[in-house]
Amino acid sequence: MSTVYYALFHCLARCCADTLVGKTLRGSRAWNLAYRSLSHGRAREACSQKYLVRSFPREIQDFADLLVDLQKERHAADYDSAQFFFKSNVEGHLRNAQAAVERFEASDIRHRRQFAAHVLFRERQ
Repeated sequence: MSTVYYALFHCLARCCADTLVGKTLRGSRAWNLAYRSLSHGRAREACSQKYLVRSFPREIQDFADLLVDLQKERHAADYDSAQFFFKSNVEGHLRNAQAAVERFEASDIRHRRQFAAHVLFRERQ
């Protein structure tokens, strides 16, 4: 379960760095800074803001919803010793994650860039 969640998390971190710094600068200090700036708590918080997430296309909404759900599953898998998972359930989560990543990465770059800003930056009042 951890690996399934981390696939989505790292997809989002890569999106943040690629769309805000640029794919051609992968490996640069700026790209690495953008990539590493995404935190698990902030990703969950931003993806849980339904009123804002609903302004994005369905592919991004679905990705955000799944990231939140899989983070809960990861916490259960990693921190609850009484929790267990059936292989078939984990495989189902993996298929869902693969499909969500493919749809997310195929979505318009302008929307992914806006989503990257949404998950990395907090609004000031």
